Amino acid sequence: MTRPSTKTLLANAACLLTLGWLYGGDLRDALRARGAEVSAFLSPPRLVWPALVLAATGGVLGIVLWGLVRGRAEDFKGYRLLPILLVSALFFDLVLAENQLPLHSDDLAALAMRQFQERAGALSEGETVPSRPEVLQPLLADLGQPPYLVRGVRVPVWSLQVREECQGPVQQAPGLAVGTFIYCVAPGRTSAWLTLVGLPAGERFGLPSVFSVDGQPHVAVVRPTPPEEAEPLQAEEMPFPGLPEAPLPGVAPEATDAGELAPAPAP
Repeated sequence: MTRPSTKTLLANAACLLTLGWLYGGDLRDALRARGAEVSAFLSPPRLVWPALVLAATGGVLGIVLWGLVRGRAEDFKGYRLLPILLVSALFFDLVLAENQLPLHSDDLAALAMRQFQERAGALSEGETVPSRPEVLQPLLADLGQPPYLVRGVRVPVWSLQVREECQGPVQQAPGLAVGTFIYCVAPGRTSAWLTLVGLPAGERFGLPSVFSVDGQPHVAVVRPTPPEEAEPLQAEEMPFPGLPEAPLPGVAPEATDAGELAPAPAP
């Protein structure tokens, strides 16, 4: 019985494993995001495309197995289909990626915290930070939507909870909705700690929890900003609509003045 070369068999096996790993993982994420309590996606992952690729992979695999059973030689064109399918699928993904910005939930969550932090500091009254919800609530309007899904649906709006007489940032927030800023004001209103309910950085699925990096809550420290130092944010200068430039999660400078990010102290 004639058999294809070992090189051809290995190439087909490699293509089969790659297709299963890439598009099987995409399909799993798409299904899981639609039922998870919270998922770190800006929109539900594609469901139809990976399902089509996997269906095509199954069909092509059947042709390859048929060729092997029938003893088809190296020149059987069915042995070329798996590599062609893999290249075609990756090319289509590349074309789609050209029209998409590489935005991630973790980055956008940190950027939203930074913008709220800076604007809250600009609303300072002398040596004290703002603490009234009616003053802080309008700051949420320019932040867009929270970068999370709840059971496959994008969280529509941010929310705010103000707490007084705090001794430090909130590190646990059971019962609060995803996209909630927790604004914790220190005694005397000399500063405030800002945390956010979302998912820990690097996790794509889970339950609502305080946004954290490497196990530590990501905290924005709000301090009074002198009027001469408060510069208005220009929307056209921001890298993303409604969000200013900011360090990535976990890359926070030392807290030495207003408008800085700092990790929460270890409990």
